[in-house]
Amino acid sequence: MALEPLLRALSDGRTHSGEELAHAFGVTRAAVWKQVAKLADFGLDVEGVPGSGYRLRRPLDLLDAAAVRAALDAGVAARLAKLEVFTEIDSTSTYLRAAPPPPGKLDVCLAEFQTVGRGRRGRPWTAPLGSGLCMSVGWQFAGMPAGPGPLTLAAGVAARRALERVAGITIGLKWPNDLVFDERKLGGILLELAAEAHGGAHVVVGIGLNVSLPEGLARSLSDWPRGAVDLKTALGREPPPRAVLAASLVDELAALFVDYPAHGFAAYRTEWRSADFLRGRAVRLDDPGGTIDGRAVGIDADGALLVEASGGRKRVVAGDVSVRSTR
Repeated sequence: MALEPLLRALSDGRTHSGEELAHAFGVTRAAVWKQVAKLADFGLDVEGVPGSGYRLRRPLDLLDAAAVRAALDAGVAARLAKLEVFTEIDSTSTYLRAAPPPPGKLDVCLAEFQTVGRGRRGRPWTAPLGSGLCMSVGWQFAGMPAGPGPLTLAAGVAARRALERVAGITIGLKWPNDLVFDERKLGGILLELAAEAHGGAHVVVGIGLNVSLPEGLARSLSDWPRGAVDLKTALGREPPPRAVLAASLVDELAALFVDYPAHGFAAYRTEWRSADFLRGRAVRLDDPGGTIDGRAVGIDADGALLVEASGGRKRVVAGDVSVRSTR
């Protein structure tokens, strides 16, 4: 018995008897029970109701490739080389890194659950199945774009635009790759750019977004002082369907990929600065050269973080930056 049909059947949050499920899938009740037990591995809370059956304590808004495709801008949909949705995968970005799409085309991969999702500096990024967006978008530039360094920052602006457009929420951006709301982490971006042998450049942008987390999980999901936040909490209501959120992110990233070779980061710099979460805050920079405390004073024209420290102004192009307590 495959796991996906069981997820679809239970996703409505209603109680389904073992007999009903066994009959629907042509298996034994014991086979159903074994698959139900596996759902805990995905972080799902399955309740066994004595004499009645099984139900998920929280209904799931499961992703569907056709629904994502239908929500895309028509011009972006025409650029798709592939759009795939997996119930489980090691990493959406790893999957897309294997080969670039044809020039001018997009690869999109989404997953309900990642087993080795990664954040910045190789940190693990995981969330219970169906509680967030785990997605990557691939593109092939004709050549290595000028000023590739701040491309991650530009991707943050694209994500910000997407969320404002479909969810009506304005978020902050923490250098270099975090999405912020109310001083809590809403999501993150991991961008990987590699030169191809024929002269092109393959970029894969991975986005992890907290959409509707189980109660009590947000604080433990991030090492930020106030933990993480999901879109449902930030909005104070049910968020848009995940297919709509995913499509909006793909639309904005597609526009970025087309626009960036001609205009570079200059077209995104002003908006990034207006959303700069770190500007004016006391920060701590950890890099191979040691630890530096100072105050973030914005970014320069090339997207480097500027930090005023005791030894003068430092231009930061790589490293781990956290907000420092001033108490």
